[in-house]
Amino acid sequence: MNVKHLTQFSALLASLVLTGCSGQSTSTNVPDAIAMTEEAVGHYCNMNILEHEGPKAQIHLKNIKFPIWFSQVRDAVAYTRLPEETFEIAAIYVHDMSKAASWAAPGDNAWIDINQAYFVINSNATGGMGAPETIPFDSMEGALAFKFENGGTIVKLDDIPDEYVLGPVDINHQTTGSVQ
Repeated sequence: MNVKHLTQFSALLASLVLTGCSGQSTSTNVPDAIAMTEEAVGHYCNMNILEHEGPKAQIHLKNIKFPIWFSQVRDAVAYTRLPEETFEIAAIYVHDMSKAASWAAPGDNAWIDINQAYFVINSNATGGMGAPETIPFDSMEGALAFKFENGGTIVKLDDIPDEYVLGPVDINHQTTGSVQ
């Protein structure tokens, strides 16, 4: 291989490395959580999520500018387990209820990545749509404090049973409403 070919090969190799690196960094960009607005409508209920109490969720899909919203975290978990939901997920954010302004209005300063959360399930609290909720916390301590007051079981995302988020719910027989 002469010097000219070696120079061309080196330039091609450098170009491929730079292209590969820039392509790789593009695929790892994760969108930030965004603020809830009057336009934030629940994916399944088509209702304004600001009108519902309890933790909310936002799912960011790859190559789509705005997230899809969920009035209950339970519904966002269900979304991730439904085979007909085929869009690739870029990020999911849920309210950290230990940092939420209140149960009635969790606010926009309490979003955490769903994969970091500890969830309380089977508690006496219901979500914004009146169904059992998967209540997220950023720490085991926050989840334990909630469990002490409201009962339930603490799990990570992968340990939430499918039947808990996908099974039928009789909202007329729930034990209590929202948490104060």
